[in-house]
Amino acid sequence: MTPNKEAFGALEGLRVIEMGQLIAGPFCGQLMADHGAEVIKVEQPGVGDPMRAWGRAESLWWPVVGRNKKSITLNLRSKEGQDIIKELVKDADFLLENFRAGTLEKWGLGWEELSAINPRLIMIRVSGFGQTGPYAPRAGYGSIGEAMGGMRNLAGDPRTPPSRIGLSIGDELAATMACLGALMALHRRHVTGKGQVVDSAIYEAVLTMMESTVPEYTQSGMLRERTGAILPNVAPSNVYPTTDGDVLIAANQDTVFKRLAEAMGQPDLAADARFATHHARGENQEELDLLIADWSVGFTAKDLLEHLENHAVPAGKIYKAPDMMEDPHFQAREAIVHVEHPEFDNLYMQNVFPKMSDTPGAVKWPGPELGSHNEEVYGELLGKSADDLAAMKETGTI
Repeated sequence: MTPNKEAFGALEGLRVIEMGQLIAGPFCGQLMADHGAEVIKVEQPGVGDPMRAWGRAESLWWPVVGRNKKSITLNLRSKEGQDIIKELVKDADFLLENFRAGTLEKWGLGWEELSAINPRLIMIRVSGFGQTGPYAPRAGYGSIGEAMGGMRNLAGDPRTPPSRIGLSIGDELAATMACLGALMALHRRHVTGKGQVVDSAIYEAVLTMMESTVPEYTQSGMLRERTGAILPNVAPSNVYPTTDGDVLIAANQDTVFKRLAEAMGQPDLAADARFATHHARGENQEELDLLIADWSVGFTAKDLLEHLENHAVPAGKIYKAPDMMEDPHFQAREAIVHVEHPEFDNLYMQNVFPKMSDTPGAVKWPGPELGSHNEEVYGELLGKSADDLAAMKETGTI
């Protein structure tokens, strides 16, 4: 795909050296590349990021998580490879990594060494448990962070074991927090002229999202547990049946519930002692849900949504990919875009978010072929000759 030079991103002019693999680090790199940063992804020669192979048939994950990045190959376990990282760091703004804590130090590429080369460098470190503490050396995946951070305990039906929500949310939360921290560190660098370390642990990124679960326990001894599709004592807010699929209705506020009762043709429900107040509806949540389900099942999903919209009741269909592709709102906001690819003719993916009025960023190209930017980065950026590159390839450095 030919890069769209007009799609200027807010982070253009910044360079990120991305080391690591899978999701927790690379998703942070994706976010930064989406908004214009030059992200140079370092991959193992001949192997590359495992995301290149992940998928049910062919990897359609790599074109997304690798988009807008430049791929170079480099053996980080060799002295020659480590020296090249030190060269790249001289003119980099960020170094992003998600190896197990202590790995970079073992390679002589820790904060002390790299910040001495470039005091303005911001090192973004994503790991399961963080860079300090007794668990720091442990291997950590997103699923473990979701479990330790408390999310898994709240996911799913209370009648079944804790559930995965269907996405690598722990990894992606840690990556998003890492990106946020990197931009905060960038602002601080404008003041001090110095970089710093951004330490984003997966379990802490999940913990950040856990709302009031900790003070609920410490103050009142309450332990929040799995509740399935409902939020206990907040009603009505649930998934309700129609003749051709489920619809989520959220009408728990008093004024909104009154509008729902009118939409149901049962305005007296809003004055019924069982449902007249937020507390009363919470006490009678199951009974109220049954009443709404008995009514909603007489509609198609489309007709129900139109009817509720006419009464200003918040509602939405449970979307899958086909629904997203067909939805006029998605289309109007270009939430999903077509991306040219040398192998995939029908490649669509989520667009760049958040939307920026002056510097929107863009999906300029999908995840590139392994090592496709070796000549550009090593030759043009580091000034290495064709003979140098041939020698590096011969020794397995690249």
